Amino acid sequence: MKMTREITLQVNGREEKVAVEDADTLLEVLRDRFKLWSVREGCGVGACGTCTVLLDGRPVSSCFLLAVRAAGREILTLEGLRDGKDLHPIQEAFVTQRALQCAYCTPGFVLSVKALLDEIRAPDHLRGSPGAGGGAARPASTYFLGSTFWPRRMGRSARRSCIAAVPGS
Repeated sequence: MKMTREITLQVNGREEKVAVEDADTLLEVLRDRFKLWSVREGCGVGACGTCTVLLDGRPVSSCFLLAVRAAGREILTLEGLRDGKDLHPIQEAFVTQRALQCAYCTPGFVLSVKALLDEIRAPDHLRGSPGAGGGAARPASTYFLGSTFWPRRMGRSARRSCIAAVPGS
């Protein structure tokens, strides 16, 4: 017996009510109901990253997460990064650095980079410290971005995009 319920999702800054079945994944709801095409299915088991969205600022595999588990939480997709007509700095950096590859999994990379940069941004008292890579006022994240703090599947141009997205780098 299928169980349907109405839930409220916070999608890209908007509150959305939607009827879902208990077995509906967040991926299915985002694509089929909200027509957010940046969220794509790859492996279907949460391993490839193609379906990545940010849930309360953390990357999650939307193909592996039931939509009811996301109720009341903040969901960000690639479509939500844009500020009107302007690309987010990370998106701009990906374009500038030609880090798009085939572009199928690029939304997942962009959102993962956003979560990474949001998490490791240095407090103001660490900016310009020797560990931050020189005397310029640069976030400590620049140090991490140049080290081995990367997912293995991320290409060199994607890493350069991340560094380019850090203000002052």
